[in-house]
Amino acid sequence: MLAVGDGHEIYWEESGSPDGIPAVYLHGGPGGGLGAGGYRNKFAPTRFRIIGFDQRGCGRSTPLATTAGYDLGQNTTAHLIEDMERLREYLQVDRWLVNGASWGTTLALAYAQAHPERVRGIVLVAVTTTDRFAVDWITETVGAIYPEAWDRLATHAEQAGIGYRRGNGRLIAAYAQLTTHADPAIRSAAARAWVEWEDHHISIGTGGVQRNPRWEDDEFRELFATLVTHYWAHDAFLTPPILERTDRLHGIPGTLIHGRHDVSSPAVIAWRLHRAWPGSELILEEGEGHGGTAMVESWRAANTRHADRIENEPDIR
Repeated sequence: MLAVGDGHEIYWEESGSPDGIPAVYLHGGPGGGLGAGGYRNKFAPTRFRIIGFDQRGCGRSTPLATTAGYDLGQNTTAHLIEDMERLREYLQVDRWLVNGASWGTTLALAYAQAHPERVRGIVLVAVTTTDRFAVDWITETVGAIYPEAWDRLATHAEQAGIGYRRGNGRLIAAYAQLTTHADPAIRSAAARAWVEWEDHHISIGTGGVQRNPRWEDDEFRELFATLVTHYWAHDAFLTPPILERTDRLHGIPGTLIHGRHDVSSPAVIAWRLHRAWPGSELILEEGEGHGGTAMVESWRAANTRHADRIENEPDIR
């Protein structure tokens, strides 16, 4: 555990080779946590010093964002970036290879734009930028593909008594209000409605809608819904957005791995980022959505290529 300020401590872990290339993994969500550590097998353990951490407010970090009295104002992208810097300094890492999946790709990009001198390369899987276009897409537009599920999501918000009406205000703002409501029954019901929507919009390319077993954990379900809606309602707290600051990425090698069938984050997001970021490569897996076996293999291969490159670069420290 590492104290990072504001009363927060973040859980972190290391594996692989102590003398290997430092590589940090940024999990999805927001609020998804490291889970059982499956991220580790995306790195060759003999070549990498593999670092993972639970972002503030979730996983094994403390306090959880659903703790009574928790101030969500102390949980923003800027706070997460500062936490990464504290961890990097604590572990005496000069520069690291940054990996991110889903929401973790947004955090990886925002970190690299804030601290480009600390990044040796970036590998992103299931790319998103969490800007207004991306958030409105995943919370509104994709309802054209899953109209029944979106209707249930919107109807729940309309019937919750907070004044939301579809077509008048953002649905994501309504859910950010519902997941932090004073009434625990309202918070719980909103979280259940939200995760049902999550299961739908990530399902293309995975064989159909499947309930995530992690939703059976009441605490995790409510924590996840709270943090996702908090960050999305504020467009990841990034002003200007990532795509308007890609000059900060110039000179950083990057690999973008994305599923053609990913309707949660359409391929145009990864494409726009790639076009604006010289030195990046874009790998589109034609048969996959928001993750899949081919994407995992591309992820491992990308880290191996970056290791080859880094090991042959002069140490400029």
